[in-house]
Amino acid sequence: MIAPQPPTGTLLLCIDLQPVFLRAVVDGGRVQRRCEFAVASAVGLGLPVAFTEQVPQKLGGTAPALLALAPGAATHGKTSFSAFADEGICDALVRQQRVEHLLLCGIETPICVYQTAIAALAEGLQVTLLSDCIGARHPEDSAACLVALRSAGVHVLPSETIYYSLLRDVRHPFFKPYTQLVKSHA
Repeated sequence: MIAPQPPTGTLLLCIDLQPVFLRAVVDGGRVQRRCEFAVASAVGLGLPVAFTEQVPQKLGGTAPALLALAPGAATHGKTSFSAFADEGICDALVRQQRVEHLLLCGIETPICVYQTAIAALAEGLQVTLLSDCIGARHPEDSAACLVALRSAGVHVLPSETIYYSLLRDVRHPFFKPYTQLVKSHA
């Protein structure tokens, strides 16, 4: 059996998973664990992973446990709320890596995640928001934004649904390790 190739043009973008923000959102520990699952799953499937950091020189970098799961992943500092408002990030993802489908996780849903998703749609990308891998200080704000994102054309689905869809079949070489990830992150 020939190992399937990872879907071309798909990238997991992890938005602002910095400890200062993880402590500020509701259930930040759960958000980090779910994002760890998303990153480990993406790496196992051979998908590229990238991180953004909001003003890292002042607020610190991405949680080290997340970075350790994706050695060599690009990390992009930003001052704008949308990752795509930064021309360098937009160029790196859309033009250099030729991303066509963006998987999004991170914080904060009503601000940086929302604005990044809307801007990615404007760039012509397909966008899937991993609904179990996002967080906010105010869950009611997050809920309103998820409704708006769905209306705009963003797919909002749990990470397991997305990764099982990418696996497609129990014969996939990553299926067994993936099921172990599912169990260990339950």
